[in-house]
Amino acid sequence: MADEIKKNILATLAYFDVFNYPLTRDEICLFLPVKCDPILFDVAMSCLVSGRLIYRFDKFYTLKNDPYLIERRNNGNEKAFEMIKTARKIGNLLIKFPYVRGIAISGSLSKNFADEESDIDFFLITAPNRLWIARTLMHFLKKLTFLVNREHFFCMNYYVDEQQLEIPEKNIYTATEVVTLIPIQGDTTFADFFTANAWTRNYLPNHIMRVSTAKPLRKIAIKSIMEWLLNNRLGDKLDNRLMKITADRWKQKTEEKKLNDHGMVMAMATGKHFSKPDPGNFQVKLIKRYESRIAQLLEDNHHSVAN
Repeated sequence: MADEIKKNILATLAYFDVFNYPLTRDEICLFLPVKCDPILFDVAMSCLVSGRLIYRFDKFYTLKNDPYLIERRNNGNEKAFEMIKTARKIGNLLIKFPYVRGIAISGSLSKNFADEESDIDFFLITAPNRLWIARTLMHFLKKLTFLVNREHFFCMNYYVDEQQLEIPEKNIYTATEVVTLIPIQGDTTFADFFTANAWTRNYLPNHIMRVSTAKPLRKIAIKSIMEWLLNNRLGDKLDNRLMKITADRWKQKTEEKKLNDHGMVMAMATGKHFSKPDPGNFQVKLIKRYESRIAQLLEDNHHSVAN
């Protein structure tokens, strides 16, 4: 039992080690892949620290013996505190667009971290079969933000619609991304979304999703009028057309190997009910790095026990 708890603690720290992000004791418990007795957990933590398999700096634990990681995290937490305020204001604007039913903060900011290169990433839920109308209108706004050098505040990356709320890829990365979302608009929409993605409990059984952070939707006259005008066959055809135009344009970007601001080939996965970035097969590469890190740690742990 003790060895199993140690393995799970190491696996939890290994995932965040990929992002050079140390965790507190409570955070390790929160992201642990199993439920665990607190006393046995603390004993296992003490053994790992004394065996120098993990390192403690003040209230933080990390796999690397590097105090700079703590300074980096503290600075990142402070910057995130201010950026989340900005993100909430932007979310209150974006919810006014037609067919938008829910908005959440995603990416590193949803883990309470930001640095000088951080964007404000959003996860959005739209009405059924109107994702591409909503997305296109919102990205017209993003084009305007380039004029004032604020495009990094409007990274509307991942869209799903209410007809297909379940995230199809099920792994530690997607589970972590789902449970750490910070919903800011659309309380009932996100309640449905989290219900549809209850599979995340298989990976993170101790994490409670944050529905309470979202405000309820309010009726907006101009939004209702625009939706009324497009709730017909014309809207169906327009949504399909916009999906095709966007998918073709992104396919061309990928084929031409155009790079995004982070130096990765631009790519996007598209479908009738979703739109999501896929730069350089990022998700697959990250999971491989994570699994490789776990294998190395378990081998180190085995040698430590043997000695």
